[in-house]
Amino acid sequence: MPMPDQFPTTDDYYQVLFHELAHSTGHESRLARKELRYYQLSSRPMEELIAEITASFLCAVARLEPDIDRSAAYIDVWRKRISEDPELVVKAASKAQKASDLILGKIRGLAAPNEEKEAEELELVAQA
Repeated sequence: MPMPDQFPTTDDYYQVLFHELAHSTGHESRLARKELRYYQLSSRPMEELIAEITASFLCAVARLEPDIDRSAAYIDVWRKRISEDPELVVKAASKAQKASDLILGKIRGLAAPNEEKEAEELELVAQA
């Protein structure tokens, strides 16, 4: 993850950080998302969509202004795969909610100590 001063704004930094945190929730010791375990070309659009939606959810909780144009452009890369499966976005949103809940500490007993600390830091950002 690049340093915060390498981003145009603080909100941009957190949007990318939240996206990357979302990927971490897919580990087999957490939510065990098969999209991450079998990170192949066929499952990559789903995992990236989950991460991007999770980042949007967390930005909303933290009252940050995500770069919607950048997010839309990123998701547009996966347009073909999304158009092939009309349920993909709904499935991704459901998994993104679970990832957000884990990061925010709403799912107990799964998060490793470092993730619990990150969730606490995220809550502090949201309160600011």
